[in-house]
Amino acid sequence: MLMERFTSVQQQSAVLSNDNTYKGRFAPSPTGPLHFGSLLTAVASYCDAKSQHGQWFVRIEDTDIPRIFPGSEQHILACIDAFGFEPDADIIFQKDRFHLYEQVLEQLRQQDWVYACQCTRKILGSNAIYNGTCRNLHLPFEHQAIRLKVEDQTLCFKDRLQGQHCSNLHQDLGDFVLKRRDGIINYQLAVVVDDYLQGITHVVRGADLLDNTERQIWLGQVLGYPSLQYMHLPLAMNDQGQKLSKQNLAQALDPKQASRYLQQALQALQQPHVDLDTPQRMLQQAILQWDVSLIPHQMQLPQIYQ
Repeated sequence: MLMERFTSVQQQSAVLSNDNTYKGRFAPSPTGPLHFGSLLTAVASYCDAKSQHGQWFVRIEDTDIPRIFPGSEQHILACIDAFGFEPDADIIFQKDRFHLYEQVLEQLRQQDWVYACQCTRKILGSNAIYNGTCRNLHLPFEHQAIRLKVEDQTLCFKDRLQGQHCSNLHQDLGDFVLKRRDGIINYQLAVVVDDYLQGITHVVRGADLLDNTERQIWLGQVLGYPSLQYMHLPLAMNDQGQKLSKQNLAQALDPKQASRYLQQALQALQQPHVDLDTPQRMLQQAILQWDVSLIPHQMQLPQIYQ
């Protein structure tokens, strides 16, 4: 019965991944409204997929339910519509998929890839790299964090913009959390499972997520998932030298100004000029002209955005 449940995850992916079509995605988190930095990711992921005759999906990454900001989900959906983006499948919400993540956690538990951890942030202090304190304690899994074991090896991948990126899993990352002690499914687990189930082949996202990639590649390898291609975009910064983010109170996108924002986003990505028009027509022109080689190959954009 247990293996039948694991197989169901594999079968769901097989239905979605029966060809070699480029499949990309935009996966915002509703912890605040979309801002200009989010738009850069949406535009780049959409144009990259469509310029290669691929498919583009939208996924709302809302597993961290306590951090969901009221009204942000509605703002995200309104922006997707107003900016002319056309997803190739129904939008999925991670909060509806906890049963799938629990199936994968049980699979990892049966294969002895995970263990329960009782360490709190207070115990760990400022040390971001977990030293495996609980790895061999064989604690019960109930009401504890669940960590994935890593091995002492270097894992590398070649990013389409940022070039070669490597981390030693044990020394640089340490065993990392897949489920928090409060029951919240961690981003690392949900994103890997959903990319697999949606048949994603290419990930386009901000460079602030670059350091998460080796963790996700490692988890995918443990689960036997296909490898992905990654492109981490340079970050838009404010006049304080901070990346645009919800935490830094970045200005929310105004759906009524979609055309103007689209033009600014394409300029920031250093793409060929696109005339002001309806968002749909602007995206069509941008797709025809899309050129990844023109995007700055760096971690931050030189322009300053409010």
